[in-house]
Amino acid sequence: MIADLLRRVRFSAEPGPVPPAPAPIIEPAREPIEIELAAYAEDCRIFGFVLVDTDRLTDYLNQQEQYELSDVLVVALDDGRATEAKTLIVERGELLAVRASGPRGNANRRGRTLQYPVTLQTGPYTLRGHLHGLPGSDPVMQLRRRRPMVALTESWIEYPTEGESHRGRVGTIIFNREAIDWIHVSRDGEVRLPDLPVETKPDLRADPRAKDLTGYIWTARQ
Repeated sequence: MIADLLRRVRFSAEPGPVPPAPAPIIEPAREPIEIELAAYAEDCRIFGFVLVDTDRLTDYLNQQEQYELSDVLVVALDDGRATEAKTLIVERGELLAVRASGPRGNANRRGRTLQYPVTLQTGPYTLRGHLHGLPGSDPVMQLRRRRPMVALTESWIEYPTEGESHRGRVGTIIFNREAIDWIHVSRDGEVRLPDLPVETKPDLRADPRAKDLTGYIWTARQ
């Protein structure tokens, strides 16, 4: 996948086809805000900025099948090489997971749910955290009836990069249920957050070309 992404990065400065218009928003539109996005693809991580006009990032990801990112950084998992682009269009199917950020949604519209500890595998990434579901039913069976992008809270991630295993806390992460290899309900102790550092930006000292994404999860760019 990264070869295709890098090919698109190289040509991102040239005029290209106009992406399809997003699906109509049924709810009253909100003022778009620009948030930082950190995504996990099959063989790379993708960082950039995206305009979101929904209550939650999960809603935005589910409304559209492709997303236009700006000020993009693509970091390969195998050797850590970093490539930048002004813009990049990414298909939903290319994203295995996305770090949650931006608006948290309308609290008055949240239904009563239970948190189920789960472990799942999607591509090279192992995710552990809590899946929210209706009380008294199988959360994995419920998952099959949900929209493609689903949130996992109090989560952490593990994946190989540059020949080593990396683990980090990610808080809330949105995974693509259509791309998971397997998922199962776990014991609380199996998904409890270990003493791990928060998932971070690429090491700028190792690659001086990498852009500074300090705080990329928590704040919108000014």
